[in-house]
Amino acid sequence: MFRMFDRHAKRPDRFGGDQTAVYAGEWFEIDESSYSYMLDILPPLWMRGPTFAMREFMIGSVTSVFYAIRIDGAVRYFHTYCDLSDPNSIEAMRTTIVDREIRPVQAMSREERLEHIWSTTTDDYRGYTGDRWPKSMQGHRTVMLYGGKEGTFLKLLDTLSDDEIAAKLPVNLRHLPASLAA
Repeated sequence: MFRMFDRHAKRPDRFGGDQTAVYAGEWFEIDESSYSYMLDILPPLWMRGPTFAMREFMIGSVTSVFYAIRIDGAVRYFHTYCDLSDPNSIEAMRTTIVDREIRPVQAMSREERLEHIWSTTTDDYRGYTGDRWPKSMQGHRTVMLYGGKEGTFLKLLDTLSDDEIAAKLPVNLRHLPASLAA
């Protein structure tokens, strides 16, 4: 959970400009003990039923919001980043989570697959393009790939082929059709 809190820590422009869009709208599932731990760290900024916001802000008006949501008969726990300058962000995020998690077939879009790869790849094997890349590509996310006899190489995350995406997914998802991977 703590590694996921700032999966953009190595962004080259991390402290430049308005970074609200980088964080606002991100979410991931956590376990009940992590949810309880975060509730016990500091008094929350506010609490509405099983939803609470952290007192410390990530950036600007964006802070961590934690949800306990009943989905398919079971309570599940989520961490999100919401922009509290938008009064609808809390309920919109809850709706986004529920809509995603109640799909009959939990298919992942290409974007969700790329985000999964980015989130689960360790910092040593992911990064951002720098000065050696063309100016138009600088600051884009990269992942390390194994190219067989050619060895390892960096590739822009957004340009991974379907085969490369499948190879980077967890083993239990590699052989599922794209519409069934979750």
